[in-house]
Amino acid sequence: MNFKQINETNGHRTYVVILDAEEEAFTALGDFANAQGLTAASVTAIGAFEKATVGWFNFASRSYRKIPVDEQCEVLSLLGDIAIGEDGKASLHLHAVLGLKDGSTRGGHFLSGIVNPTLEATISETPTHLHRRHRQDLGIALIEI
Repeated sequence: MNFKQINETNGHRTYVVILDAEEEAFTALGDFANAQGLTAASVTAIGAFEKATVGWFNFASRSYRKIPVDEQCEVLSLLGDIAIGEDGKASLHLHAVLGLKDGSTRGGHFLSGIVNPTLEATISETPTHLHRRHRQDLGIALIEI
């Protein structure tokens, strides 16, 4: 992973983060957020994965139905936010649309992805703190404002 802070204005930092082949994107972005002390930010990214997993949240079972993509795919859109979880660490909430070789797509809650050859992310911090709390009634963690 390589990164560069490209702007800072009034407590708002913007980074470009470049992930390398074979890095697991969800973990790498979370590690970056923790290392930089990000407490509230938005994330956008494009690139490609050798394989990935997205998910569809089933409210009845309160779990994600995993949708594996076991082939090279283009990251057409990866976006979401970073907040602080109940454990005090970065909590990422990301969604992805992945393009397959036949032009079809798979999309959903981004769970994991092995980068190949790159993932180019822009992370824009906001000058506030956001906290994500687990909602027992829903079975997921949501940002509390």
